[in-house]
Amino acid sequence: MWKAVKDREAGFLLPSSFATRIRSHRVASLDLSNHKEIVSPHNGAINSLQVDLTEARYLLSGSSDGSAAVYDIQHATDYERGLIAKHKSLFVVDKQHNHGHRYAISTAIWYPVDTGLFITGSFDHYIKVWDTNTTQVVMDFKMPGKVYRTAMSSIATTHMLIAAGSTDVQVRLCDIASGAFTHTLSGHRDGVMSLEWSTSSEWILVTGGCDGAIRFWDIRRAGCFRVLDQSRSQLGRRPPLAESTSKKGSVTGQSSSVKSMVSQRRIPLGNEMKQLRAHRKSQNLTRGPVVQRLHPGLSSSHNRATAHYGAVTGLRATGDGMYLLSSGSDSRLRLWDVDSGCNTLVNFEAMRLQPTKALQLAVTQDSSLVFVPCLATVKAYDVRSGMTFRTFRGHYELVNCCCLSSQDQELYTGSNDRQILVWSPASPVIAEVEEDGKGGWDSVADQDNWSD
Repeated sequence: MWKAVKDREAGFLLPSSFATRIRSHRVASLDLSNHKEIVSPHNGAINSLQVDLTEARYLLSGSSDGSAAVYDIQHATDYERGLIAKHKSLFVVDKQHNHGHRYAISTAIWYPVDTGLFITGSFDHYIKVWDTNTTQVVMDFKMPGKVYRTAMSSIATTHMLIAAGSTDVQVRLCDIASGAFTHTLSGHRDGVMSLEWSTSSEWILVTGGCDGAIRFWDIRRAGCFRVLDQSRSQLGRRPPLAESTSKKGSVTGQSSSVKSMVSQRRIPLGNEMKQLRAHRKSQNLTRGPVVQRLHPGLSSSHNRATAHYGAVTGLRATGDGMYLLSSGSDSRLRLWDVDSGCNTLVNFEAMRLQPTKALQLAVTQDSSLVFVPCLATVKAYDVRSGMTFRTFRGHYELVNCCCLSSQDQELYTGSNDRQILVWSPASPVIAEVEEDGKGGWDSVADQDNWSD
């Protein structure tokens, strides 16, 4: 680490590379925190966690007891023995609330550009938009079935759409600005359990269904434009541009030679010309529908492609938007090339995933590691090699969600044991505890030998 600091001071290391190296070092040293604790007010399983995208300060949680809570993860509300920082919920909305959910909350997300709003989806068929300051519902949407997952684009500048997946086969887009449904995306043959907006385009939505299909949608037009197929694979890196152009050149050269051969043939006259035109017309008629069937959004064999043998339980796009990670009820984790739509065939080591519940995955900022809830543990896999980097053990029951703070490099996990655990980077050695009005501690680096 000190070598990186010296290289940065000497100008051998770029500031961005230095920051990336520091983040990677902090993530590599994650361990169950011994100085920070989230006091969970929930009486049911934790189904959803998210840190706000604007300040990285507030943690939002949703539970199966129908309650949602918000925590300040940067400022503790209390200290235990002056050493362990207790973070209690700032407020809780539950079934006792006048407009609270009646059944389990399956998803809870922040409004991407402001912490003044947050959205919850529940098994009571409702999606509700809450005002954080007044803890009141400002808008709700009635869905045709249980809500599995909601998502909003973090880069959108021209729309305020909430993508919602439920037990219904159709994906619905809810507009906060108008309070109505604006789009209905049809194509899945079973319920939609996972959703993810593209990190490179605000118009691209990726959905994963219980039918095992992963579909790409451009919300500006009808029909999905891509269906991922696990049998369509891509080994190694993407083919360079020179190879693709040379292949195109060879094809054009072949076509030119064919044209020259055709030009040397005898030109038919009279009835022969009419017969030739009729034959070509019949060929075009039979060939037209074949070209249309190749579009994944239409009824074709490509429309039946599956990405997993079973339901797609989780989706997560990398920060650069080049790759997509998916988990399924077949206990498989797959990495997809978004540009080509191919399975990269990265062999992730053996894992066991929940088959009937939506999972929340997390990816580091440099897209080097992915965190996957595996029964009562959370496993961190190297995205490029598929090797297990770390296994986090601390929960007593099944883990449903994990969330990584990009600012503090802290990992938050929620489980059926009703607890939210904090996994923090290695902290400095505590030499002396000094109590003040609110409690706290000082490290060796913050002390000197000459002050009174």
